[in-house]
Amino acid sequence: MRLPNAFTATAIGSFPHDNPEQPLDIIFASMPDAPVWPQLPKTGALESMEIQYAEGMPRAVIDTGKSRLHFDTSGDYSEDFADFYERYMTLMESGGDFGPLAIGPAHSKGIYALEKRLQAAGKKHPFVKVQVTGPCSFSLTVTDENKRALYYNEEFRDVIAKAIALKSRWQIRKFAPYAEQVICFVDEPILSAFGSSTYIAVKRDDVIALLAEQVEAIHADGALAGIHCCGNTEWSIPVEAGFDIINFDAYAYGETIALYPDAMKQFIGRGGVLAWGIVPTSEAIRSNDAASLADRFGPLAADLAKKAGIDLAKIYASAMVTPSCGTGSLPVADAVKVFEVLKALPGELRTRY
Repeated sequence: MRLPNAFTATAIGSFPHDNPEQPLDIIFASMPDAPVWPQLPKTGALESMEIQYAEGMPRAVIDTGKSRLHFDTSGDYSEDFADFYERYMTLMESGGDFGPLAIGPAHSKGIYALEKRLQAAGKKHPFVKVQVTGPCSFSLTVTDENKRALYYNEEFRDVIAKAIALKSRWQIRKFAPYAEQVICFVDEPILSAFGSSTYIAVKRDDVIALLAEQVEAIHADGALAGIHCCGNTEWSIPVEAGFDIINFDAYAYGETIALYPDAMKQFIGRGGVLAWGIVPTSEAIRSNDAASLADRFGPLAADLAKKAGIDLAKIYASAMVTPSCGTGSLPVADAVKVFEVLKALPGELRTRY
């Protein structure tokens, strides 16, 4: 698999626009080597973080009027699950028509708009980056009819994990003709709460197993597996799960990656890529530019090199840059500034480091 060049830029996914065309203009201008498809949560409930990927999942109940999703766990669902597992096995082994488990145009205008642009361009990009909501964040956020998180129902948790794996593989296969290498990010914001009293019953080994299942599915189609968490977490978890790229909020939590020196040394040593979310997706973007963020990056990278015993040049060579999170909740002007800064940042970093 091909790894990104030093300081390749990409994005997390969400944009605050009401159609995909302006975000795509921004994407191709600011991250031409690794474009993404834009998620557009402001266009309606179907593009919200969990509902966007719920299409075709057995027993999913979507209320677009209230922007709510739950799963009906009542009664006998054995036939629904049997049909799902039969389709899952067929698609994992031999591919074919994903049918209701694909992501349709109603759930993602951005996927189809990006595909159209890539077709029109008639060339392959070095990378195309796609994304899914991870199984931990999905199943700990979405509930059953009794408002109990689905994570604690092992049967439904397994179905959700496998459905998300299929969503990844469908995207990878869709965009493979337009990229030398597809990257698929598993977005797991809830991992920032791992170990808290709220999730005391969430076991570390179970989290690793869920994430490793996603990595295996992504690798099966030859894509790079990335994970995004926009807060502090136990960074050894994605290392043990086998991810190729770890994306973290380096603006607000940049020092936390060095708190796991052994894991980071192992990760970088095996060719892993740290995607530094150094461009803030908050009001802080108004007072920053590429130069100030390059100033911020240097000491963080040096601290990691010192604590983990990693050659600093290797950290530079294995670094990507991204916004710290999605921009879907920002004012449009701030989101535009995020990507103006992101566009300039790789050149600034390559000049300095």
